[in-house]
Amino acid sequence: MLERIHLAVLLEVEKQGSLTAAAEVLHVTQSALSHSMKKLEGQLGTDVWLREGRQLRLTQAGQYLHAVAQRLLPQLELAEERLRQFAQGERGTLRIGMECSPCYQWLLKVVTPYLAEWPQVDVDVKQKFQFGGIGALFGYEIDLLVTPDPLYKPGLQFEPVFDYEQVLVVAADHRLAGAPYVKPTDLTDEVLITYPVATDRLDIFNHFLVPAGVTPRRHKTIETTDIMLQMVASGRGVGALPRWLVEEYAGRMAVVPVRLGEAGIAKQIFVGSREADLATDYLKAFIALARAPLPSSA
Repeated sequence: MLERIHLAVLLEVEKQGSLTAAAEVLHVTQSALSHSMKKLEGQLGTDVWLREGRQLRLTQAGQYLHAVAQRLLPQLELAEERLRQFAQGERGTLRIGMECSPCYQWLLKVVTPYLAEWPQVDVDVKQKFQFGGIGALFGYEIDLLVTPDPLYKPGLQFEPVFDYEQVLVVAADHRLAGAPYVKPTDLTDEVLITYPVATDRLDIFNHFLVPAGVTPRRHKTIETTDIMLQMVASGRGVGALPRWLVEEYAGRMAVVPVRLGEAGIAKQIFVGSREADLATDYLKAFIALARAPLPSSA
């Protein structure tokens, strides 16, 4: 009764906005698509869509089927891809999701030896997910999630892979450069530069500024680490980054790390995966390599 094409149609109509556009993507005629869905509605005994002018609106039954399609189709596509790889003698693809913008440099240090050890495994890195990182794991969009904020849910497992200290990064000639640590009030006149992440997920806000009731003079976002540090080095603002990352760049740019508060802000990076996948040898090997000591930049 319910076939894969029905689920694919539901997703594409919602994505493309019309039956005509969905039919083009699925390489079927609009009349064939309409007939297939009408037949399904007859078998189900309920409508999937309601037509409002030229627009289609999902009914409650349609919304349920749409949610099912979002869960099942990625799993079917993954299963088909894995079986194709097995048939061709390949091991597979390890899809890594990133919820940690400054971790790309760390990831490169793990991926390089990993690819050498597992030549039959490809690596794909994703940063944007339909339902966030946890949803991407449950929805089989990714196989591993790199995050500083693990969310423990049944069916998922998170492993801490390395510890780091979150610090303020300032220009070498900045007034705070020689300070043993900074206080929240030291940033009231500063332009704070961060990655384009919601402030409620930024440690410098959650663990430093917000508890003290302090806001910087201005908050500016920049996507790339290199541009962020160039802005800091030129005196255009201050940033918040892992100490290890700042120290890597300090040899090339006139920037220095300064502790955030007298006690500092200690953090961990975690790698999360589905428990059912932990027996996969090349996935286990990546986690083991990720837990090894951080390679030196020297």
